[in-house]
Amino acid sequence: MQDEVLILGGGVAGCAASIALARKGRGVTLIEREPAPRHKVCGEFLSGEALEDLHLLGIDVTSLGAVPIDYVRLAAARRAATAPLPFPAKSLTRKALDTALIAAAISAGVRVERGRGVQSLSRATANLWQATLDDGTTYEAPTAFLATGKHDLRGHGRPKDPRQWVAFKMYYRLSAAQTADLADASELTLYSGGYGGIQPVEDGITNFCCVVQRRYFARAGLRWEGLLAKMQQDCPHLAMRLDGAEPLLDKPITVTHIPYGYLRRTTEDGLYCIGDQAAVIPSFTGDGISIALHTARRAAAAYLAAEPAPVFQPKLRSAMLPQMRLAELAADGLNNAFARAVLPFCLWVWPGAMRVTARLTRVTQPAAVAPQAFAN
Repeated sequence: MQDEVLILGGGVAGCAASIALARKGRGVTLIEREPAPRHKVCGEFLSGEALEDLHLLGIDVTSLGAVPIDYVRLAAARRAATAPLPFPAKSLTRKALDTALIAAAISAGVRVERGRGVQSLSRATANLWQATLDDGTTYEAPTAFLATGKHDLRGHGRPKDPRQWVAFKMYYRLSAAQTADLADASELTLYSGGYGGIQPVEDGITNFCCVVQRRYFARAGLRWEGLLAKMQQDCPHLAMRLDGAEPLLDKPITVTHIPYGYLRRTTEDGLYCIGDQAAVIPSFTGDGISIALHTARRAAAAYLAAEPAPVFQPKLRSAMLPQMRLAELAADGLNNAFARAVLPFCLWVWPGAMRVTARLTRVTQPAAVAPQAFAN
């Protein structure tokens, strides 16, 4: 089966790119390994840039139940400091967002193949990419977009993660008192081996997503229950927040091999890499969804302008590099014992520091001043 563009991965980046290209009259096939949208390891934070991109894609997150997020709170040990966010933000589960994006892609004319795993992507000829699926079916197109998120495709992998990060996601229904206290804030909780984020999502549910180094997880016995107890011991604020909370999943969702700080340098002709396959920012920034949309928009604009992928990819890297490095430096600070001890006090004295950090670590630009690939 041959089309103009083949997109591998039906998450935020893949769907966004497919919608943009289909709206411009391109024939697009999108292949997604999951048969239906599901919950994923994701902080589910939608920054102002992400909200603008989603609006241009025709996604009304408010109608989907998105919750406004007006404040950021940092908690370490028994201290916590709160500051207003310097931009509008909301929170929405990935399952709800991905469901809306897949529907928008189908409505735009994208041929969506769900429940189809891709085994390999290789050159069929000098000017044709061929994707081979689990069942042996092949799809071909002159251009391919690699949007497989945190999952690497054989032959197109990213570098190994030297710190061996492990990420976990659990939904809770907090007690009435803790729900009221959390309110409309996104909280960052710090531990000796990583950090976590807790914030409300739709339907009165709270998302807790954390990332820890494997050695920290090993000290907790390589079990979720032990890890949760250790994190609460390290950060009593988290223990307070989860006191009386009801877990809503049988077990946490987890993912490993997260190469934070990765920025793809090069790519092959006709292969545009987007989302986590282009850049992986430290999770504390809450910029993951925004980056997925941003890279999809820029890659679609490059393709429509006939800008070759080997030209586009390093340009994208150069544009994102300064803020990505700042985010890495900030993440290293969060993993420093001295910083964990003094940060909440410093931020209590000067809450504006959190607003400055949030602004400086934005790696995206508003769609209003960027290529209008998402516009109808």
